[in-house]
Amino acid sequence: MFNVRDHHTIRLFDPWSHLGPKRRNLLEKSWSGLFRKHLLKEIPVNKIVQHFAEGMGRPTKEIFTVIGALLLQQMQDLSDQDVTESIAFDSKWHYALDITDESDNDKYICERTLRHYRKILIEEGLDSILFEKLTDTLIKKFDVDTSKQRIDSTHIRSNMRNLSRISLFTVTIKKFLKTLKRTNSELFDSLIDSEFALRYIEKESGGCFSKVKPSEAAKSLQQVAEDILYLVELFSSNEKIKNLSSYSLLKRLLNEQCRVVDKKVEIKKPKEVPSDSLQNPSDPDATYDGYKGQGYQIQMMETYKEIEKDGNPDKSKPNLITYVDVEPAHEDDSDAIQPAIDNTLSRGCAPEELQCDAKYGSDENVQKAKEKGVTVIAPTMGPKESPKVALKDFTFDDETGLIKNCPEGHKPQRITKTGSNNFTARFSKEHCEVCLRRDKCPIKFRKKFTYVQYTEKQLRLAIRRKYEDTSEFRDKFRWRAGIEGTNSHYKLDTGAARLRVRGLARVHFSAVLKALGLNILRSARALSFTLWSNFIRIFVLKTKFRTVKSSLHPLFKYYLSKNNKIYVFTL
Repeated sequence: MFNVRDHHTIRLFDPWSHLGPKRRNLLEKSWSGLFRKHLLKEIPVNKIVQHFAEGMGRPTKEIFTVIGALLLQQMQDLSDQDVTESIAFDSKWHYALDITDESDNDKYICERTLRHYRKILIEEGLDSILFEKLTDTLIKKFDVDTSKQRIDSTHIRSNMRNLSRISLFTVTIKKFLKTLKRTNSELFDSLIDSEFALRYIEKESGGCFSKVKPSEAAKSLQQVAEDILYLVELFSSNEKIKNLSSYSLLKRLLNEQCRVVDKKVEIKKPKEVPSDSLQNPSDPDATYDGYKGQGYQIQMMETYKEIEKDGNPDKSKPNLITYVDVEPAHEDDSDAIQPAIDNTLSRGCAPEELQCDAKYGSDENVQKAKEKGVTVIAPTMGPKESPKVALKDFTFDDETGLIKNCPEGHKPQRITKTGSNNFTARFSKEHCEVCLRRDKCPIKFRKKFTYVQYTEKQLRLAIRRKYEDTSEFRDKFRWRAGIEGTNSHYKLDTGAARLRVRGLARVHFSAVLKALGLNILRSARALSFTLWSNFIRIFVLKTKFRTVKSSLHPLFKYYLSKNNKIYVFTL
């Protein structure tokens, strides 16, 4: 039976009046008050109604409470046991989830129930729905300006360990043999030799490959690869065994790490192994990035505010993450920018200016974003300084895109357009022959003239490279670096650097809700600034030397000289 309380209707009597004004004020200024007042009632509980009968069975746990608890679990990086204790005893959790009754039915949720509901939320994809709905609520509540945003990726790891190549082979074999022994012991006893089993799964031996000398690693790796080939061929005709996931991992490992030539196995060189190859049989979805290592990557886009050099930041409006997605580590960043723009456009919080690094700022991405009304501010790929004269050193007409002057100031004799986007500019051969930059210039010589060819794409990149050399671009692009701080807070404040789970679906659930948790923490911090600024308007300080009048910023500091001492007053 579906159990849902009404959190929209205001109660006639306040159940929290026993707290007293000071403790109540602390709760209202914390994430707990923010969650209870603005977010709890927005949880889309109707998305999981179909998993429960309307009038049959025992009543479920209160759905707002369970979903809210799973969200707060990720925000505070808690285990299931910690969540059970927090719901039972933590006043902040009671206030946030609006739990007013003292019964075990309201203040106790066992770990098994948490796992059951988490599985339902993952199946329904409720993590993304929660993130979008609650983030949009925070954007509206704090009137966050989404016109300026920035995007970047950061690396995270699931709950798996790094394996060397030989360990990867042996652990995968061990996993298959244990599964085979558990599911079909008769087949295991009849086909698997005792010496072969002793090599991998017998506890007394500790595994004969557990302490391989570096000098013998290549020889041992060859032997393990031959054992994998033996197992794959041994069970290739058994349909029941072929359907085991551990057998599929054996075949995948063999195809990715080895090649079979005339029924003999050869180990591929590390450079030949694809980046999306198996990294650990406990987490088949994790892949490899040559720069960041094994695991997953998170794509995040957030709002930001440009602050004048002499100005104070408005801390009553938080920077919020508007888009988050989880990908295997080997995915290219350039593929992430269009889904991010499309997602925010559909929700009405798309940026007008989007800052990103060079990997996102390909010409194709810039043009597609421009068609959607988004200006991408990013440096171009490639070296920034070159001794040679580049196309960006020429002067172009802003309207037509045609060359007006060469770097030495000479005008072209004629410009022709061939095809749909190819341009050819002819110059005087007399000028080019005596030019001091002749050897470094991209100009080409013919009998009667010289010329330079370029396409519309080359023109756009040249204009962007020229703009990158200006102080205007440097002043704009300096705000992109702020998202590195967001990546750091995301990992440290919510524990996202190393998750408790494995598998893309579970990692996605955990990582997305942690991003929402960071939005809640930032909004709660901004809420405390808002309450201060509403409470204090004008502060007058009278000293022996002067009177200071000022409209207060919540964290404004006054430095007053008295008796040759410096006093600091912080609000």
